[in-house]
Amino acid sequence: MRLTLWFLGLFGVAVALALFASTNPGTVTVFWPPYRVDFSLNLVVLVLIVAFGLVYVALKGVLALFAMPAQARSWRLRYQERQMHSALLDALSHLVAGRFIRARKAAELVLARESAMQRSGEVWPDAARLRVLAHLLAAESAQALQDKVAREVHFQEAVAQSASADASSTREGVQLRALRWSLEDRDASAALGWLAQLPSGVARRTVALRMRLKVARLAGQNDLALETARLLVKHKAFSESAARSLVRALALEYLQNAREPEQLTAAWAKLEASEKIVPEVATAAAGRLLRLGGDVRLAFEWLLPVWERLQNPAQGLTQDQKIVLIRVMENGFSVAGTGSDTAWLSRIEKAQEATPGDAALQYLAGVACLHLQLWGKAQQLIRQALPRLEDSSLITRAWQVLAELAQQQGDETQAMAAWKNAAQVSLRRRV
Repeated sequence: MRLTLWFLGLFGVAVALALFASTNPGTVTVFWPPYRVDFSLNLVVLVLIVAFGLVYVALKGVLALFAMPAQARSWRLRYQERQMHSALLDALSHLVAGRFIRARKAAELVLARESAMQRSGEVWPDAARLRVLAHLLAAESAQALQDKVAREVHFQEAVAQSASADASSTREGVQLRALRWSLEDRDASAALGWLAQLPSGVARRTVALRMRLKVARLAGQNDLALETARLLVKHKAFSESAARSLVRALALEYLQNAREPEQLTAAWAKLEASEKIVPEVATAAAGRLLRLGGDVRLAFEWLLPVWERLQNPAQGLTQDQKIVLIRVMENGFSVAGTGSDTAWLSRIEKAQEATPGDAALQYLAGVACLHLQLWGKAQQLIRQALPRLEDSSLITRAWQVLAELAQQQGDETQAMAAWKNAAQVSLRRRV
């Protein structure tokens, strides 16, 4: 359709010109004394049009002639840019493919070409960023080759280039790369130094938080590691199960580093409420507090949420968690002796009555009665629970308690038999 309209327009113009030229009687007279020259108006118009066309073409030719040096310079610049981009892509492809020597050579080729352009006076707006990236690629390749000298040379050049205004956007990447190299070298002090230099916005990114977690664990700063893990969980950097496992492990490490009851109490206060109700964390904290000679009542207070979870059918505890809880509570009763809290005996009796088929709870009730000097009831409960116990450590301890009770009653024969059974169970467990 467009071509048809063009043809119609062209034909219209031709018809109009033909009509104008055929009926135009005008003339143009040129007086050049003593001469007079008459020209047809049509001829004059035609000559003027041709002359204008010739002048226009001549001017375009002259401009094109004078523009040739600039075009040649532009072509050389584009050619050098293409060569540098090709070398940069080669460096990246070799690096990800594990050909580190080739990657470093390609990166150094980029730097050589860029330096040649700079010496020739060419100005390229992205030259600074290109130099930083090329130096980083060369340094990364040297790091993979364990060439620390070459890595440091290229890294310092990258740092110097990233300080310029044109390459300021690359400085964060340079710092993160240095932090990762410090981690690979297991240099905790250097890694902490690079962490301190990160801007606040960069330090909150997921990649930086992951590295901060590794640095904290490498440096033994369990409080920083736990704080970082919480931030990563909020950023949804891990799956739900992995997040629970990680936070639980870090909380346990944090508590295990306490060497005094006061330190352990302070560490426990820094834990979040969701972490304090984790069975493994609470039982580990209470058990360590008892081993350090801390307050028994405080240890049982830490165990209370886990005990309530044990009684809640919707949550409950695994068998291993239940055994650990019982052993820690048994140690607490042993430390407290006759000063044990009778409220806990009431809780245990209610739980045991609610689930009479639970041999572990029946054993725990017997242990609580033992330390409250209710020896007859303790012996009865433990004897009833013993045949149904499944955990070998509880079975061993049950026989030991029965042996101690028999000795208190002066029944040496029964005590010796109980000690023998305890030894046999312990021996089978070791085998």
